[in-house]
Amino acid sequence: MEYLKKYVKKYWKIFLLAVLFLTGEALCDLLQPTIMASIIDVGVKNKDINYVLVRGGTMILIAFLGAIAASTRNIIASNVAQRFGAELRLDLFKKVNTLSFDNMNKFEGATLVTRLTNDITQVQGFFMGMMRIFAKAPILCIGSVIMAVSLNPRMSLILIAVIPVVGFIISMNMKIGYPFFIKVQKALDTVNSVMREYLSGVRVVKAFNRFDYEVDRFHIKNEELSSASIKANRVTAVFSPAISLTVNLGIIAVLWFGGIGVNNGSMRVGQTIAFINYMTQILFSLNIISNVFSSFIRAKASAERIGEVFVVENSMTVPERTISPDTKSGKVDFEGVSFAYQGSSGELALKDISFTCASGETVGIIGPTGSGKSTLSSLIPRFYDVSSGVVKVDDVNVKDIDPKELRERIAVVPQKTVLFTGTISSNILWGKENASAEEIEMASKMAQAHEFISKTPEGYSTRLGQGGVNLSGGQKQRMAIARALIKKPEILILDDCTSAVDVATEARIKESLKKYSRGLTTIIIAQRITSVIDADKIIVLDQGEIVGMGTHDELVKNCQIYREIFSSQIGQEV
Repeated sequence: MEYLKKYVKKYWKIFLLAVLFLTGEALCDLLQPTIMASIIDVGVKNKDINYVLVRGGTMILIAFLGAIAASTRNIIASNVAQRFGAELRLDLFKKVNTLSFDNMNKFEGATLVTRLTNDITQVQGFFMGMMRIFAKAPILCIGSVIMAVSLNPRMSLILIAVIPVVGFIISMNMKIGYPFFIKVQKALDTVNSVMREYLSGVRVVKAFNRFDYEVDRFHIKNEELSSASIKANRVTAVFSPAISLTVNLGIIAVLWFGGIGVNNGSMRVGQTIAFINYMTQILFSLNIISNVFSSFIRAKASAERIGEVFVVENSMTVPERTISPDTKSGKVDFEGVSFAYQGSSGELALKDISFTCASGETVGIIGPTGSGKSTLSSLIPRFYDVSSGVVKVDDVNVKDIDPKELRERIAVVPQKTVLFTGTISSNILWGKENASAEEIEMASKMAQAHEFISKTPEGYSTRLGQGGVNLSGGQKQRMAIARALIKKPEILILDDCTSAVDVATEARIKESLKKYSRGLTTIIIAQRITSVIDADKIIVLDQGEIVGMGTHDELVKNCQIYREIFSSQIGQEV
């Protein structure tokens, strides 16, 4: 958990300040039983009302000072803990953003959400507890032992018997409880995963009337979480009563031997009452210490899960000295490229791919489902690194270009349209933050989105729900195209982004792109042959290999798979 050093270094001074006020509060609590003992043994015994009033006033003053210390400590602790939690959450989010897709695939989306929320809350809660009450417990415990010993050394032998037993119980709590809380966090991951899948696919669930199935699936995972939590709490629940029993047996011993001492004159009544109060404080502090370790077990499990993300080394390395291409022509070269996803048992998704996409050229990529079309396009902006071979942009290996600069040159319209909560214009501005209203409108017109946007209640200021739920599939795709076009990139990648658009609208989009894309390198990945039929070059993929390359007319003559696709979609024998 090396990552925590940063926060220790930043917050240790304020942490100690909170602990200082907490110590003052604990000292005020420790003084009260001794003063009360003197009131009983001196003031009450001698019927000295002035002594009682003076000592009573002292107790009130000490209580008031303790309250001030407690209030100050609470303010500091709450402020620091919230700042620490917010900073840790932000740093973890930044770390997630720096990870490559390969790294991200090692973690399920749901577990990252749990780590960013619940796990950080556990660590933050423990950090706050340390400043608010956890640190008070050992101070109160040690102080009570010292005060008790100073009152009556012989009676303090009871503490020598009690404290080691309690220490053993606490150590067993840590050893036995830790594995159970790891299981709780993992069970929480699965619940989040099921919920996330349901929310992202709620339309499909309703369309197929699978609500009962989803309820049953959630119920099973929820029960697993409940069962794991019950087991963890059941195990730790044994230890707190065991501590209470041990200390209460000590209090009984104090009452027994204290009574004997009062009868034979070796102890005073006030001393016995004070000793019992200190034993009660010890009981309180030991119970807190037990809860501290229970909380520590949860926080440790969560901190380790957070640390698993921080220690991940980005599999996509960037050289210290990057190369900026001399030209900005948008030329793309694949030279003997092979690629396999991590964890795919070495099976290649792409095999020995070689082709050139010249500057200003429009290249269509077509092939059966699962042939590697989208995988190929994801290598150009370096979402993944090739297993072998080289991908070049403007004659420079993409591995040698700063990823930020590389992606500034490229606009991607992904197969799965992603929109964000906000206005229509704010979504389009993802392509170019400082674009003018005229540029937004122009890009929307080219994407054939302006017409439907104009008909919305507030036009470009219309707010979208999460994922653009208040738009149709075709409307979302057209907005995604507008977002890419406003960027005015050198390379435009359209990954089957008109699948939900009717043929007439697609034709109008293609016509706009022809005018817009002069000098622009365009790569069109499509299932429909009509989307690529006019391309300068068409690449046919099958099972990760290039099985045909050329114009439409050339492929009709020379490529069997292309002819089959053409025949099945157009309905003509060729």
